[in-house]
Amino acid sequence: MKKKIIIPILTLGIFFTTVSFKNDFFEIAKQIEIFTTLFKELNMNYVDENTPSTLMDKAIKGMLSDLDPYTVYWNEQEVEDARINNSGVYTGIGATVRNKDKRLIIVEPYKGYPADKAGLKAGDEIIKVGGIQISEYEDDPRDLIKGTSGSAVEVTYLRQGKTQTTTLTRSAIDINAVPFYKLINNDIGYIVLSKFNKKTTIETKSALEDLKLQGATKIILDLRGNPGGLLNEAINVVNLFVPKGETITTTKSVIKKYNKIYKTTRDPVDTEIPLVVLVNGRSASASEIVSGGLQDLDRAVIVGARSFGKGLVQRPKKLTYGTQLKVTISRYYTPSGRCIQALDYWNRDENGDPVRVDAKEYNEYKTKGGRTVYDGGGILPDIEVETAKFSSITTALLKDNVIFDYATAYYYSHELLDWKNFKFTDTDFQDFNQFLKTNGFEYETETEKKFAEALRRAEDDHLDKDIASSYKQLMGALDQAKEKAIMNKKAELMSLLSDEILKRYFYREGLYLYQIEHNPEILEAVSVLKDDKKYSRILK
Repeated sequence: MKKKIIIPILTLGIFFTTVSFKNDFFEIAKQIEIFTTLFKELNMNYVDENTPSTLMDKAIKGMLSDLDPYTVYWNEQEVEDARINNSGVYTGIGATVRNKDKRLIIVEPYKGYPADKAGLKAGDEIIKVGGIQISEYEDDPRDLIKGTSGSAVEVTYLRQGKTQTTTLTRSAIDINAVPFYKLINNDIGYIVLSKFNKKTTIETKSALEDLKLQGATKIILDLRGNPGGLLNEAINVVNLFVPKGETITTTKSVIKKYNKIYKTTRDPVDTEIPLVVLVNGRSASASEIVSGGLQDLDRAVIVGARSFGKGLVQRPKKLTYGTQLKVTISRYYTPSGRCIQALDYWNRDENGDPVRVDAKEYNEYKTKGGRTVYDGGGILPDIEVETAKFSSITTALLKDNVIFDYATAYYYSHELLDWKNFKFTDTDFQDFNQFLKTNGFEYETETEKKFAEALRRAEDDHLDKDIASSYKQLMGALDQAKEKAIMNKKAELMSLLSDEILKRYFYREGLYLYQIEHNPEILEAVSVLKDDKKYSRILK
């Protein structure tokens, strides 16, 4: 006999705190009552055993699935993870870890922290923590490697097919928002800003002031790969370079209380120093507020590739039992009025995918000094660099972790003692191409998807046998075209492969030192800063 289940109505707090102003009290109460009674009857009468928490989790995800991907439900652990991410300090093993399909992979051990001290390397697969097998663990296995500072845990892992064991002693992990900065060419300060947490402004200001003391008369601020974070930190970073009282971003919503103007409130460090900001397709949210604000105020030259285009503002709303709803409340706009958001999740195509505005429909805006800039989602650089762009095939390779896996194979087959002697050669790229074939990497283009759909329709019409030979020939031609596409993106891919490989040998520090001398985007930034006339011409 099944027990009666008392159900906490998580949705009650969500609706009444966010949309009660619409005066839909009766309709909201009616829908909640329907859901409550349905949930109760389902749990008490369904033919097979079911778990209320699992059903509720699926119900919540279903309710949010047609909205934007940033409106999500967080359980207690996810709430804690968000708090840690924003604080910049946590206790753990000091490594980025990927959890996918019940496989726990070390993505990047941080130099000098527990995972690194215990000998773990990128590409290692943790298969057992203590006495618990990862493959048999039902919850998030990353929870198993967390613990209090000073506590030890034995982990068993696979490396290149061999099983090994080591002991990790957890410790406090300090997440630097600015993991690297350095004076280059005796007068250019280079600052890597990797995230926007509570330490971002302090660390960026400290790096800027230190570089100026060392002799920097120009600055490169690297926001490539920075996914964003805290809004106030983004405003304050811009404030380092612009005066007090400047509008940096505006948020707009159908809910009036979320319509706000965010201005700089502090005295700047330097409003005159020439500044270049680097962005790419993985620079998002707060990174786009910084780059967009500096561009619209004609305060910096933007170099790289169009940024991600994440212009939706989220705010966490507390629910019961320590859970939260992270809900989209408004959109970001740059000082000139451009919307940062690239994808329209409220208007979708016939496949259900969000619509992206066609380039022909981009709107013109004016910067503070009268320069023309365009919307269309994300921040379009003043100078575009090919290696900074992410083509569809490159995105597919990254998504399938092919570049990561190749770097792992490279690490265990090549000896490299000094980053200065590293060069990813044409021969290495040929080897990478062979690696793709050997490991069965499959990248389906939009063209292939359409042809596959056409073949299915032909089967329904009993025409498939008549066109089978032509279809096979067509697919062969497409495979050749895809191989050609990889070769066409050679520079883009070689840059990413070089970055991933260098981290294996020399950690982040070695990667940044190498990039200063070899990375095309940084070299372009240096070139612009060295050419005073070009720099001024772009901003005027």
